[in-house]
Amino acid sequence: MSRSITPALLEAVQKGFNTHFQTGFKGVTALYTSLCTVVTSTHAEETYGWLGDIPKFREWIGDRQINGLMAHGYSIKNRKFENTVSVSRDAIEDDTLGIFTPRFQLLGQAAAEHPDDLVFGELIPKAWTTACYDGQSFFDTDHPVGLPGAQTTVSNVQAGSGEAWMLLDLSRPLKPFIFQKRRDYAFVTKEDPKTSDQVFMRDEYVYGSDARVGAGYGFWQMAFGSKAELTAANLRAAWNAMTAFKRDSGEPLGINPTHLVVGNTNFFAAKDILEKEVIDASTNTTRDLVQLIRAPKFAA
Repeated sequence: MSRSITPALLEAVQKGFNTHFQTGFKGVTALYTSLCTVVTSTHAEETYGWLGDIPKFREWIGDRQINGLMAHGYSIKNRKFENTVSVSRDAIEDDTLGIFTPRFQLLGQAAAEHPDDLVFGELIPKAWTTACYDGQSFFDTDHPVGLPGAQTTVSNVQAGSGEAWMLLDLSRPLKPFIFQKRRDYAFVTKEDPKTSDQVFMRDEYVYGSDARVGAGYGFWQMAFGSKAELTAANLRAAWNAMTAFKRDSGEPLGINPTHLVVGNTNFFAAKDILEKEVIDASTNTTRDLVQLIRAPKFAA
């Protein structure tokens, strides 16, 4: 049955599509919030000049000892992203909108999953080659540690050529990675035939979602990356390296690895290492060492 296109009808259609979008969006359990500190951004880019040595309390004797913020100048730029679909005027007139329900649910799902796409598909794979706040790659063999004039280098990476895996300390307010939102993901529409060229020229109504977001690196000390074979020995080596990280002053940082992050290829090896009571006829001393996160989109 054909219907006349009226403002009231278009408003009802828009509300219906938005409902389906929200259903798809809310149905996603994103992983990025576990690995990333989520920051509300107010500028085109944010500068995290305070990244450096993690502060520590001291006994107050005499004057306060002021910890200056090291001006590393590490910045994360916001980028614009969009996903847009169209619906023909004929479909609205003919009342065949039910067939678009999955499409708008998928649009919502894609919006909710997009931060994971950025974090696991782009940010983390580049962590072996992209600089963090200290000028070294986030996963690197030569992070400078120590006071000026007495610096040494520390590694938070294992060499290898297999599928990557990470050991992370997710127990602190600042996670190993940062995800910032300048404009959050939202459902948007342009359907006024008086102002939309798409409606006038193509007889289509346009709907979509967009956002301005950015992702970057926090403290490298809270992460250890490896492309070596995922074995109990290699996991223990990563754990030992992280727990040995020190402050610039030489005191232990107290890093506490809490999670092992793997992609699909390493998933069952990780489960064996962390869950089996016995491996090769010996007591599995790495059982329950950390929690396991399987990130399907992680394939660095």
